[in-house]
Amino acid sequence: SSLAGIMLLEVFLVLGTVIVYFLLSKKKEETLPFKEGWWGKGQKPDTEEDATVRPFKVETTEEELSDLFRRLDQARFTEPLENSCFHYGTNSVYLRKVVSYWKNQFNWKKQVEVLNKYPQFKTKIQGIDIHFVHVKPPCLREGQSAKPLLMVHGWPGSFYEFYKIIPLLTDPASHGLSDEHTFEVICPSIPGYGFSEAPHKKDFNSVSAASIFYELMLRLGFSEFYAQGGDWGWLICTNLAQIAPSRVKGLHLNLVSVTNMGFIHLLSILLGRYLPGLFGFQDEDVRRMFPFLKKGLCRMLLESGYAHIQATKPDTVGCGLNDSPVGLAAYLLEKFSTWTDVEFHNLEDGGLERKFNLDDLLTNIMIYWVSGCIVSSMRFYKENLQKGIGTQKHERLTVQVPTGIASFPNEVMHTPQAWAQKKYTNIVSFHFMPRGGHFAALEEPELLAEDILQFVGKVEKEQLWRKK
Repeated sequence: SSLAGIMLLEVFLVLGTVIVYFLLSKKKEETLPFKEGWWGKGQKPDTEEDATVRPFKVETTEEELSDLFRRLDQARFTEPLENSCFHYGTNSVYLRKVVSYWKNQFNWKKQVEVLNKYPQFKTKIQGIDIHFVHVKPPCLREGQSAKPLLMVHGWPGSFYEFYKIIPLLTDPASHGLSDEHTFEVICPSIPGYGFSEAPHKKDFNSVSAASIFYELMLRLGFSEFYAQGGDWGWLICTNLAQIAPSRVKGLHLNLVSVTNMGFIHLLSILLGRYLPGLFGFQDEDVRRMFPFLKKGLCRMLLESGYAHIQATKPDTVGCGLNDSPVGLAAYLLEKFSTWTDVEFHNLEDGGLERKFNLDDLLTNIMIYWVSGCIVSSMRFYKENLQKGIGTQKHERLTVQVPTGIASFPNEVMHTPQAWAQKKYTNIVSFHFMPRGGHFAALEEPELLAEDILQFVGKVEKEQLWRKK
């Protein structure tokens, strides 16, 4: 009987250990530490940082333009292979047409006026100048106040990606949308992108950017706000929600990627096609993900070469891109083709003018060219990926903030809600969008605006942020 007693005791000990383990390991509502960095040149000065917010306008000199035209005139093109379309990257027969348009029809001065039609500002945060667009509603209904919305772009985009969606959010009624909620929109340039100063020190990653944007929003007087992003904006806004969950009322994303893959994820890749229900997959998930070898693995290998280069040796290839406007255009346009629709690689012109016009595409390229930011924009990959995927604290933490996800069908990689749910524990709206790809705000501004408006409506109506 003493043996039975000992066995019983062992069983209790094991059970007790298991229970204690689960109690202790129950995820604490842990936040991400704010990253107090200083990214200016040389030693950090002892003086207090100048926190003034200064108006900014895009301006270009004649010297810059004549230098650009000289380089465009002297471009050397390579013959593409016959019938290669965009399978080998940007097709240079089409690229010649773009360059010809750039030289002869594209009116940069007119586009500068377009860029300057929204108020822009700069302010110094953590040692570097941060550029942002800040648009308030033209008019508000009696008793209505504007909700602050931070919108963050990614690579190879810019703050300009949001120019078509801004009026839909700041003045929804004039555009046939519900004016129940109206926004004042803040679109910063990620440091090292566009007109934000590039960090002068190593280790400026998504958490650094999120910390700077958090400080920006506080400096502008917003104690609570919404955040929206795709591409790197997805990660920066996610980190911001992890740093300041009490400030971010809601997080809206048009790209979600899960970096911590578990055993269940792998199993769902193997079996999800045959047992979708078991893994919480919708029919649409199955359509977008399988066959996984083609739509997952092969696509990942085919489309991630740029990321591998940028995450390892950005400065090497950056030399060429910063020196040649035609090289820069070829490099960036390829992304606007494939990431808008992967099938566009079967077209001689990469389908670039099916969803965009050349003025918009060249304006984005010009933002990279005139600011000379291509190298610093590419370094962001190295800073975020050099330690390996899944090694960062923010990757292990969940997001408790109410989250809305707009899942566009032509995004390069699809993340089902069942996967996103493990990271974003409070998804209040998940929609399969009817059309559109990676650059949603530029390509399908109405669809994205509608999704943001309905998401915020849900969060406000049920006061979801109070329940986080």
